[in-house]
Amino acid sequence: MIKQEIKGLSFYQFEALRQHPVHQGIFSRLGGVSPDPWSSLNLGGLSGDSRENIVENRRRIFSCFDLPVETLFDVWQVHGNRIICTDRPRPLTAEHEKADAIFTNMPGITLFMRFADCVPLFFYDPKKNVVGIAHAGRIGTLNRIAEDCIVRMKVEYGSEPGDILAGIGPSIGPDHYEVKQDVLEQAEICFDDLREILVHENGKMFLNLWEANRLILAQSGVTKIEIAEICTACHTDEWFSHRAENGLTGRFGAILALKERETDDGEH
Repeated sequence: MIKQEIKGLSFYQFEALRQHPVHQGIFSRLGGVSPDPWSSLNLGGLSGDSRENIVENRRRIFSCFDLPVETLFDVWQVHGNRIICTDRPRPLTAEHEKADAIFTNMPGITLFMRFADCVPLFFYDPKKNVVGIAHAGRIGTLNRIAEDCIVRMKVEYGSEPGDILAGIGPSIGPDHYEVKQDVLEQAEICFDDLREILVHENGKMFLNLWEANRLILAQSGVTKIEIAEICTACHTDEWFSHRAENGLTGRFGAILALKERETDDGEH
């Protein structure tokens, strides 16, 4: 990923997507208005921070790309496998639907999700002009939400897995994500070979969410996969981390949108 700074905010972009007509960014915790322990670009509505702070932080993110906030489409993330494909923004006064992956093939819609250790998964099909974001924490990863996303792209948009560009964003790394026996038992159900995703060290067991999602994507036929390899728990100066900060933290934002196509006369 490549770090960018615009209007006092810092965010990261997948290198593979930078050459394509999309707006993209996974934003650090820096440059917002929220006080501790949510300092400062907090987007988490259930974190305890004020709504006014969150609305202002969201406005700042959208302004980096000169995107109207009214183009927003987001959901209430619940660690499930529900996927929503949308052709319109969510009215700002409307209630959030519950889901953990969102897709569109329409310009004028800005997909938006929130994270603090869970894995942001980005998807882009340049042939079918489709973008998507998924929220893959431990539950979503082991329930193979990444695979469900590829299947949904095939069914809904006619995507071929080999055409899809996928990104695995900043999230808790394998050196910090210690898990217990119950996770091992669930992983045994979801994966044939655990040697690449579970690391045993000094009597402890660690889950590699990055490799788990990479394997799932590869098994689903995706060949173009970019991994950020940025651990949120290692870098709490830049990222919110639920695990490293004992739950007293905010949520960072991620956006992905198709750019409006220009006509021959240069107008949108």
